This record gives sequence, C-alpha cells and structure tokens, in this order.
Amino acid sequence: MNSKQNTKQQNLEISINLDTTPIIYTDNIFMTINEDGLVLDICQKLGPTNQIRIVNRIGMSREHAKKFVKKLNELLSQTEGKIQSGKVIIN
Repeated sequence: MNSKQNTKQQNLEISINLDTTPIIYTDNIFMTINEDGLVLDICQKLGPTNQIRIVNRIGMSREHAKKFVKKLNELLSQTEGKIQSGKVIIN
C-alpha cells in the first residue's frame, strides 16, 4: 500500500453498536475457495455432542483474503509471547 492509501484508511471512523454486534466465538472454521474468492463458515460446537453449527459466513475476494492473512500474521507476530508473560517483546 502506498502512504496515500494508509492515510485514507487511518482516517476511517468505526462505529459499532455493541447491543447488535456480538463477538462470535468459533470452534471450527471451514473454508471454501475458488478462482473468484473464498467463503469462511464460522462454526460452534453444540454442547457435549459431536455436532457443530455454522453461525456466520464471511465471503471475500482472493485479493482481500491475501491482505487479511498478511495483516493477521502481522498481528499474531506482534503479540507473540505477550499472553503468557504479560511483557512486551521487542525484536
């Protein structure tokens, strides 16, 4: 991304209604992909059974999926070790 795009994204204001936008926890994610994009089926286990229920579906283009994976990897790398020690690790 160039700096003009970064500046544009940084100026976005995010509004969220916490009453109508819950956090969905997932036990499993199924992924379906083709040449146009992919679909993530977000699943939760149903109690002590061996059944799962799809509770949300997210679709995105292949390009968006690549950006998502890159950013997710960056965030996971930045926070690696913080959860166990509570200390910030500087590389």
